[in-house]
Amino acid sequence: MNRPQTDTHLPRRLVVSIVSHGHGALVQRLLEQLAARCAGSVGRVVLTHNLPDATPARPPGGWPFALEVRCNSQPLGFGANHNRALAEATEPFVCVLNPDVSLLDDGLDPFAALLATASVAGVGCAYPNQLDEHGRVQDSEREVPSPLRLLQRRLLGRKETKAEWVNAACMVLPGAVWHALGGFDERYFMYCEDVDICLRVRLGRLSLVRAEAQVVHAGQRASGRSARHLIWHVRSLFRLWRSPVYRQSLQLLTSASVSAGTIDTP
Repeated sequence: MNRPQTDTHLPRRLVVSIVSHGHGALVQRLLEQLAARCAGSVGRVVLTHNLPDATPARPPGGWPFALEVRCNSQPLGFGANHNRALAEATEPFVCVLNPDVSLLDDGLDPFAALLATASVAGVGCAYPNQLDEHGRVQDSEREVPSPLRLLQRRLLGRKETKAEWVNAACMVLPGAVWHALGGFDERYFMYCEDVDICLRVRLGRLSLVRAEAQVVHAGQRASGRSARHLIWHVRSLFRLWRSPVYRQSLQLLTSASVSAGTIDTP
């Protein structure tokens, strides 16, 4: 079900997809922040309620972008929700944005920098630095996971140094790249769909580039607290490790012709 709430018509360079799982208050705050600072870059927002929730309250002056609210009759996976929201996007750029992301109190529009970075030839995905609520850089950039690397990280505290994939809390892709990839692989119900799409970007000889932008992401991995999420996570890892995308990417990333970004250390 779509309920457009369009108050003004602006050039639509960027469409943002947000999926809410009962995150009503967080979504309200995020939309108000986008309205206050990002009207010059965000032309449309598609909000998908994966669980029943109230429609966000319009600010007194209305939304400066087109807001489309969709309500699922049954919950869908992370990738499926974003794929449906962006399937018919005609904007030059698309953004996947978590509801628990918020903007810094610096008055800046991070999406202006993200769009500038995503506009550079050869860039397949632009992403910001992600900070926690205390201003500390989060580990949103990672090396391609392998059983050995995961064991070394968990048991030995191994630090990762290469940004071979980034989490999907906030990423901007050229619309042509998103559609060519077909969006997320919906066989990953939850977890690893961001690893997979980043690897497919790289297999297309495009780069993941960190923009000069920062956002706050207060999310925590539910797989560390929920048995159900842990099962989903493990299943997704095994699916990833068995996939042609994973095998081809390992060969590509170890070749001399492809280099990954480096991870900033505090």
